[in-house]
Amino acid sequence: MTAAARPANGGSLVDHALRRVREHIAAHNLKVGDTLPGEGWFAGELGVSRAVMREAFGALATLRVIDVANGRRARVGAIDGSVMGASIDHAVATAQVSVAQVWDVRRTLELRTAELAALHRTHDDAEEIARAADAMAASRGNMDQITLHDIRFHQAIAKASGNGLFHQIVRSFEPLMRLAVPTAWQTRLTEDQRDAIFRQHQLIAEAIRQEDSAGAVAAMNDHFIASIGQQFAEAERY
Repeated sequence: MTAAARPANGGSLVDHALRRVREHIAAHNLKVGDTLPGEGWFAGELGVSRAVMREAFGALATLRVIDVANGRRARVGAIDGSVMGASIDHAVATAQVSVAQVWDVRRTLELRTAELAALHRTHDDAEEIARAADAMAASRGNMDQITLHDIRFHQAIAKASGNGLFHQIVRSFEPLMRLAVPTAWQTRLTEDQRDAIFRQHQLIAEAIRQEDSAGAVAAMNDHFIASIGQQFAEAERY
């Protein structure tokens, strides 16, 4: 290993290789989809083995920093909320954070995305949000479809906010939503209670369509108060 390859701040050779690949992306101002030199080139530059670079590329691909699809050169990857989602899911599963805490953060973010969506949504955005809300109501009795359209609804609002990071963070809540939406639905015992939830989604969609930011925030807040329910009431203390 050359002096340049020796990790200056501790850590393994793979850690060092990870940093150097990311530094290469930044130094060359590479953007999503741009190609990277191969493992062999980096191995030669850093004075490490191909095995080290293969492991580094694999770790970066898992983090979506690079895309290493078979049969083509590695490319700069796009931000992907599923990576954050896996981390949040792990944190909940290992009791590092509670579901109530996650939902408290989610509510804070979604009040803001509803406000921004009302201010910045395009016509197509507004239509997609409304379609998701209507599809939820039309899926009455089919919990899988209700959950699917609920997730689609909130992600469409985040996308309409115009802030790509909000969109990816809201995407990161998807694994928990797949569990929490059916759980929360079990507390809605009457048709009136279920209709109220459908209507809340439609009110949010309508406020966003009307570019009513204050109304969108108020409707989203009402939705979370109703949806969190007793099982998430712990979040109110944080």
